[in-house]
Amino acid sequence: MGDPFRVRVTVRGYELDTQGHLNQAVYLQYGEHARWECLRAAGISQDRLLATGVGPVALEVTVRYLRELRGGDEVDVSCAFRWGEGKTFHIDQAYTRADGTPVATLTGVGGLLDLAARRLVPDPRERFRALATDPGPLNL
Repeated sequence: MGDPFRVRVTVRGYELDTQGHLNQAVYLQYGEHARWECLRAAGISQDRLLATGVGPVALEVTVRYLRELRGGDEVDVSCAFRWGEGKTFHIDQAYTRADGTPVATLTGVGGLLDLAARRLVPDPRERFRALATDPGPLNL
């Protein structure tokens, strides 16, 4: 497995809480942004997912905060998929300042929902592999 996919985000003023640091809920948004960008880099758009009747779902998310982010800070958010057997997969994300300082980590469990049946598809790894034009960003 190579280096994980990364996207850089600049913290915007309206994302700050009353203490002047990045609001805790925005970490989840940055993580989701990185996951969608990772899928896009693999050639999987939201439209393509919907056209095939599936969509990714978050089943569990844990954020660990290590350092604060303030307005104007740049943060790299990584996205690494870990595949196993069954209906779910794991995602590991690291939030790192541009200077390399770790800021937060996000770990999650996801699945791929069959939008008609409203059930998880049995093998999300193979479904993503079939949809991807470049499976590398997804560790496939």
